[in-house]
Amino acid sequence: MDPCSPERSHCGPSLLPWLVGGSQAVGLTLVVLTGVWMGHYKGGFAWDGSALQFNVHPLCMVLGLVFLYGDAILVYRVFRNEEKKNVKLLHAFIHLLALIISIIGIVAVFDYHRAAQIPDMYSLHSWCGMATFIFFCLQWMMGLLFFLVPGASSWLRAWYLPMHVFCGLVLLTMAVGTSLLGITEKLLLSTTLSYSTFPPEGVLANVLGVLLVCFGVLVWYVLTREEYRRPPSPEEEALSVHFNTLTEGGSPNSP
Repeated sequence: MDPCSPERSHCGPSLLPWLVGGSQAVGLTLVVLTGVWMGHYKGGFAWDGSALQFNVHPLCMVLGLVFLYGDAILVYRVFRNEEKKNVKLLHAFIHLLALIISIIGIVAVFDYHRAAQIPDMYSLHSWCGMATFIFFCLQWMMGLLFFLVPGASSWLRAWYLPMHVFCGLVLLTMAVGTSLLGITEKLLLSTTLSYSTFPPEGVLANVLGVLLVCFGVLVWYVLTREEYRRPPSPEEEALSVHFNTLTEGGSPNSP
């Protein structure tokens, strides 16, 4: 039997702080390693159209679309017993912060390409990256409309919620995958001749890629384990009954 099966839910929450703490340690390491790679091996950061401006792009995307986005997903597991409205606002705020940082990263790379006369949107990384960013914007707007802006009906929210959660995990996967493509592209363009000799820069970038996968796996695991789910409030249980009544037929008073 799984030692952390729903039947033995007492062990679930006891492991949750360790899993969340591990994800934060890995996530912060991701941001630090990206900063070291761009700051030490690629010369630092600037906003002048030079290659130093490009370095802003990877740092912002890892910080925004991976680390902060993953944290926004985790707030519903971390604050399991806090008031739902406050957790929603925190979830939306972290998403907004991730969106702003990601926009800065995208503007940085497009400005650099324009100054250096490099074509835009020609690589697989750029295609996947733009798709991820557009999907992220749509996900954030849909979440805002369904869950924060007054007016959405209860049954519509109940219908959309599983899709919202699923799309959130898909987006995290897309962000991690796109980051891996970006790491590979950058290494092949800048260290083509020496990459096979295990230079320190290449090893650091490879470690960064492995940690990206680890971060994504940790967030996926925490979010998909039933014992880590936020306990439903009486209002949410009533909403679930109402939604089942509407979708399966019958009346709210039927057995």
